[in-house]
Amino acid sequence: MFNALRTTVLLAALTALFMVVGYFLGGRAGMMLAFLFAAGTNLFAYWNSDKMVLRMQGAVPVERSRVPELYDMVDTLARRAGIPTPRVYVVETDQPNAFATGRNPQNAAVAVSTGLLRQLETREVAGVIAHELAHIRSRDTLTMTITATLAGAISALAQFGLFFGGGNNRNNPLGGVGALLMVFFAPLAAMVVQMAVSRTREYQADKDGAAISGDPLALASALQKIATLAGRQVNVAAERNPAMAHMYIVNPLSGQRMDNLFSTHPDTGNRIRQLQQLAATGGVIDKGPAPFPRRASASARRPDGGWRVPSVGRADEDGGQRGPWG
Repeated sequence: MFNALRTTVLLAALTALFMVVGYFLGGRAGMMLAFLFAAGTNLFAYWNSDKMVLRMQGAVPVERSRVPELYDMVDTLARRAGIPTPRVYVVETDQPNAFATGRNPQNAAVAVSTGLLRQLETREVAGVIAHELAHIRSRDTLTMTITATLAGAISALAQFGLFFGGGNNRNNPLGGVGALLMVFFAPLAAMVVQMAVSRTREYQADKDGAAISGDPLALASALQKIATLAGRQVNVAAERNPAMAHMYIVNPLSGQRMDNLFSTHPDTGNRIRQLQQLAATGGVIDKGPAPFPRRASASARRPDGGWRVPSVGRADEDGGQRGPWG
């Protein structure tokens, strides 16, 4: 019930923001057009935003025959979480990271980067996946995916209106000044909504993910590695679509440290301390021993300790895939 209310409030807030942008670009007529556009975008986002997010992030679907260890891990953790096993995707990037998307647990997907599989231990990968499954179980993915879609659409609407002369429209109450204000402040307002949705939910997903995996220290270790490496390795797809940065487990943008005030994620150090406290106090739901060893099997790992991960290539524009994952 709470998640449904939160999603409704989010959609109402972003729709209102659409209408404000339309009003400053074209007066009442612009406001009505923006409302219709927002209604259509909301409908599209509910049914299709997960597919769009996966494609924009270069996520490629993979079959179990190509990555049985990863599939078995996702399946085991999904059963511990009490949800259907989501679809599995891989993103070709050296930056270790992951995200989940989908309107509900029955239509969900988990995407992990090749960098995550190469640079993290098995139990750390399990901790990350458990965190993403926690988002799916609580239906955060619907809220986060719709937010990403609409935030990007708001920015596009503001720039579109200015480009096509919104500032010169006689119905515009503030003329060119109003159009310029919308170009700068509409994306900022959308980002504030993203932050309100994302930052508080990350702490809860960390806690729930630790309960699902049974290993809070593994997730803490994973967060430390990802946060350290994310600042050094560029995620090209995320840089091209910054409105979707809040969907990742750690901010994937290279400029993430420049402005903590407007960060889409809570401080990683605070998240790690919470997980360490959970481990020390036993404040995690008992789901039995952690199901994954400290190291992967020899057949699944390279001599340097990383997973055996072939290149996935890039998703084709028709939704297909390239690369050897099958």
